[in-house]
Amino acid sequence: MEILKRNSKQEDPSLLDELAQKDFSRRKFLRFSSLVGASALVIGGSTLAGCSKDDDGTTDGVNLGSGDTGVLNYAYALEQLEAAFYTQVMATPFSGMTTLESEYLKDIRDHEIAHREFFKAALGSNAIQGLEVDFSSINFGSRDSVLATAKAFEDLGVAAYNGAGKLLTSTDYLTLAGKIVSVEARHAALIRDLISNGSFSDLTSLAPLGSNNTNGLDGALNPPDVLAIASTYVKTKINASNLPTA
Repeated sequence: MEILKRNSKQEDPSLLDELAQKDFSRRKFLRFSSLVGASALVIGGSTLAGCSKDDDGTTDGVNLGSGDTGVLNYAYALEQLEAAFYTQVMATPFSGMTTLESEYLKDIRDHEIAHREFFKAALGSNAIQGLEVDFSSINFGSRDSVLATAKAFEDLGVAAYNGAGKLLTSTDYLTLAGKIVSVEARHAALIRDLISNGSFSDLTSLAPLGSNNTNGLDGALNPPDVLAIASTYVKTKINASNLPTA
């Protein structure tokens, strides 16, 4: 079954050249992110039409399911969380948000919404319900609070995709996950740079997520570890007991 169609919109070679230079702008950085992810966000036919919905009879929270469907629902849950966060950020801008900061955060919001909607459409009837989030611990009026939370979400998202890749059996889905995580990593780099200019490539703070700063490797976390961290911001209980473990 054909899972993905090639997008006719290809990366702009001139833009790639610009990105090789030190002085490329953050705006171009995000534009590149959207171009890289664009080819992943095209659904070919009924992506999961041949997959049955997993139901083991349990009512203990929202069940992600098993196999590749479960892993995609796991990604869908995380994208729901990120999209909801950035939607709130833009609905109630923090004090002193500059025009450029607004543009960057709006771009990230739009990327996360696109990711969320892609997984929802791709999963079809196998998709989990919309999750209820809880952002009561976040001060959306504070720049420091918003950017610190954004950094935490983006870092967690990258570690989640890196850790879930090994659980996928479909090479098409693995390619898709690789494209999306590259966009998430660019988000993480941009947020770092907003917090402290020039710090976008520093992985030292990612050590708790398993990163290796010396070798330039991002961290990777298994679903139970990711969901335990994310549960602080999600009211809906998520049951990942049927996800593959290796």
